[in-house]
Amino acid sequence: DPNDPYKLTEAEADVVAKLLHSFRHSEKLLRHINFLFKKGSMYLTCNHNLLFHASVPLNEDRTFRKVKIRGRAFSGRALLDRIDEFVRQSHWSSSDHPEHKEAVDYMWYLWCGPDSPLFDKSAMTTFERYFIADKATHHEEKGYYYVYRTEEQVCDMILEEFDLKSTESHIINGHVPVREVKGEHPVQAGGKIMLIDGGFSRAYQSSTGIAGYTLIFNSQGLHLVKHEPFSSTREAIEHMEDISSTSVVKAYSTDRILVRDTDQGLILEDQIEELKKLLHAYRHGLIKERE
Repeated sequence: DPNDPYKLTEAEADVVAKLLHSFRHSEKLLRHINFLFKKGSMYLTCNHNLLFHASVPLNEDRTFRKVKIRGRAFSGRALLDRIDEFVRQSHWSSSDHPEHKEAVDYMWYLWCGPDSPLFDKSAMTTFERYFIADKATHHEEKGYYYVYRTEEQVCDMILEEFDLKSTESHIINGHVPVREVKGEHPVQAGGKIMLIDGGFSRAYQSSTGIAGYTLIFNSQGLHLVKHEPFSSTREAIEHMEDISSTSVVKAYSTDRILVRDTDQGLILEDQIEELKKLLHAYRHGLIKERE
């Protein structure tokens, strides 16, 4: 109906209702989403490294950009912490919770909002790329994080915001594919940042020139490997070829990393101290042996 284009026909409404029912009652989908909420987070600090998907929003003067959420302004680490909390309310809180509906709406904003740390661009022009030939409409203005993340000083500022001050610390980042075919390199800012989106998805391989990266972490440090595109199983068998992989960079530590130097090592040390205290209390009769 040209006079009411957003009104669904009876057949369209039926399709939407069935799709909605499928999403709401899919056991497997719910299991996968629960896994993401239990294991996932807006960022992760692991063994002196900082991992996040896209960006930590910045201003033109390289300071952390303030973003308002429910009337309060947050920036840097506090922004990612508040978003993490808000996102969880969209899933775990009951529908009558005062923040539930707004949190659900914010999930959509995180996907394509200009102030979203998971996007940080002026617009998402997927529709324009599909249906409009004029490439001027395809432009997505990137946030200042993508401009300044190549600067070592900016990376140090971000790492310090997350209490990572080791010379062995790195930012490990994705979201924007590295176009190796155009000479772009995954390691920038004097080795402070590793961009590990190499276009694993086949749709991106023509623009990146490769088929993704694998980041390996062991006692020697970080090791980044790039993979060549895989055409088909038949072609691999006929030409007796496997997926070709090439070492891109090895960021070796000055000393071999021991278990006690890792995050898990700190947890083990705490457990050892607790066991020592428990043993001391038992030997001095402060606690009784279980019967």
